[in-house]
Amino acid sequence: MKKIEIDDELYHYIASNTQSIGENATQILRRLLNLSPVSASNKESVTPIEEAKTQVKTKIEDKIEPDIIETVPADVFNVLNKEELAMQKGVVGRFLFILSALHRTHKEGFTKVLDVKGKHRIYFAMSKEALLDSGSSMNPKNIPESEYWVMTNSNTTRKKSMLHEVAITLNYNETQAETLRDYL
Repeated sequence: MKKIEIDDELYHYIASNTQSIGENATQILRRLLNLSPVSASNKESVTPIEEAKTQVKTKIEDKIEPDIIETVPADVFNVLNKEELAMQKGVVGRFLFILSALHRTHKEGFTKVLDVKGKHRIYFAMSKEALLDSGSSMNPKNIPESEYWVMTNSNTTRKKSMLHEVAITLNYNETQAETLRDYL
């Protein structure tokens, strides 16, 4: 399989056309371009790159309208790549990856996560020091690509609970929050 670099706008366009959880970029593009799905025995019969680039450009130009892009509601499921999630190292890696995806999706409202707390400790802060000052054994980690920090010294059940609460705080429904939680 070949890898290509794409800009953020194109990535978000492809991700916004996901029809099912677990659908990868190849499957999405093949569907959007009306190409036949690649079977397990036929993985090498991919359209030549120049033809594919022309088809992608034409299809995207036909479908993208700037005012429509801005009105699509933010949804972490449009940017969360399950293949990348599976490559994360351990529960903490997946936890940070999901939180980073939530931050990218909800930059404006992400400050609400600072209200997600336990009985005797805070879970999120704007600095490593703030977490360390709030209790012992916090093991603070920076949420990738953000200025937020999260406490990671808790069991998997607590991390799942934190993710669920964050999702609810960011206006996901109960089913979506449970789906995110179960990604750990």
